[in-house]
Amino acid sequence: MPEPHAAARGAPWFARMRLPSLCALCRQWGSERLCADCIALHAAPRPRCRRCALPAGDGGCGACVIDPPDFDGAVAAVDYGYPFDALIRRYKFHAGLDLTATFARRMLAAHARAGLPSPGLLLPVPLSAQRLRERGYNQAWELARRLGRALGVPSDARLLLRIRDTPQQLDLPPEQRAANVRGAFAIEPARRAELRGAAVTVVDDVLTTGATLREVARVLRQAGAAQVHVWTLARTPRPETA
Repeated sequence: MPEPHAAARGAPWFARMRLPSLCALCRQWGSERLCADCIALHAAPRPRCRRCALPAGDGGCGACVIDPPDFDGAVAAVDYGYPFDALIRRYKFHAGLDLTATFARRMLAAHARAGLPSPGLLLPVPLSAQRLRERGYNQAWELARRLGRALGVPSDARLLLRIRDTPQQLDLPPEQRAANVRGAFAIEPARRAELRGAAVTVVDDVLTTGATLREVARVLRQAGAAQVHVWTLARTPRPETA
């Protein structure tokens, strides 16, 4: 079911309060799981292409001029590299859900810097039923519903479906990733009408080649979505910019 609307400023004081926490990196005390010093050191803002979120100058990147992605724009908070690669693996594969709030805050800050439209509907990239049973949670949904609450917009974990289990994208070479996810996603048949003319933002943890998110965007557009944007926590840089 969709998440209820809840504007951040209307949340009770105890929902807005940040309790002291040990930094997940340096272990000093701060107001969230990444302290201010580590955020400044490892998550400093950098210019990114508004279409694909790769590091780029103000004019965007040439790759999107030559071969634009199937989504309308992308936001990423950090590069996928030290120390976020290890933090994301812990979050994704080892139940590191204590990182959800600080990851979502980084994504909200990145969206504010990018100046892209506010989302109309937040959809997480879904896991297959088998993967969800193994892991016990969908890390993209944990982020999407946290973002939805902060922004006061709906989030929905049941509208976009994964109908075919596929090997992990990270285990495949880049040239095989598009074929791996082709036909892996669908829209809940009884709810396709909800996407007609909709502005949708798809949430995931990492954007690498974009194969998964291109396929998701294609499925959403076929169902009638007018706009598809992508929000990710981390963006894998090109080898030459890593």
